[in-house]
Amino acid sequence: MKKTLIILLFICILFSFNACGEKKVDVIKVGATPVPHAELLNLIKDDLEKENITLEIVEFTDYVTPNLALQDGEIDANFFQHQPYLDDFSKEKDLDLTSIASIHVEPLGLYSNKIDNIDDLAKNAEIAIPNDAVNGGRALILLDNKGLIKLKDNKNLLSTKEDIIENSKNITITPLEAAQLPRILKDVTAAVINGNYALEADFKPTEDALILEGAESPYVNILVVRSKDKDNEKLNKLATILKSDKVKKYIEDNYNGGVVAVF
Repeated sequence: MKKTLIILLFICILFSFNACGEKKVDVIKVGATPVPHAELLNLIKDDLEKENITLEIVEFTDYVTPNLALQDGEIDANFFQHQPYLDDFSKEKDLDLTSIASIHVEPLGLYSNKIDNIDDLAKNAEIAIPNDAVNGGRALILLDNKGLIKLKDNKNLLSTKEDIIENSKNITITPLEAAQLPRILKDVTAAVINGNYALEADFKPTEDALILEGAESPYVNILVVRSKDKDNEKLNKLATILKSDKVKKYIEDNYNGGVVAVF
């Protein structure tokens, strides 16, 4: 017995830099679109490591896969969307997901490669908008608020182009997949582009957008988990660090008003 204990002690000393005495490290996988979400997550990797949490970032370039991957357990959280989109998508797909942190707003803007001022928008122009229900409605509300069209109800977040009741410039509204909008600017007069995709396309929203949502926008980007994990300690630690002064300062210093912290 004594000999066995000595052998076990020797093995423990031999592997002291591996299993024996090593602190348990938790790994969490978070799905995110590249800009600014993955950038903000990369910013806090070291802070999480100090809490013995290893952050793995899984990048997505669309708005559909991240919620499905989260529901299926392929990732532990996602960070790419606002609450109205989560509510609409979860209802459509029967998902059980919830927000545990509100982080920032990415003001939606109208961009163009063909005109430099909204006053130059001519009759019969074509404006592309996101084709998902929530962001499409959001885009139309932006156009309504700026006087380009008039909707039946500009408080209806799910408005569609069929809800346009006045269109004095006879603008053609073309819904397209959100990620494609920066790439089709050469083919349309202008496009309403989500903040993250505008940033990826090297636009500076406060300088390049013809019209832009204000910081009072209700479309706050959120950290989302499965509802059963809403009290998970490591995920809530991620939420806390994501709302740190370090992140807020980074947002203020790097996104030219295209991202606005809400904490």
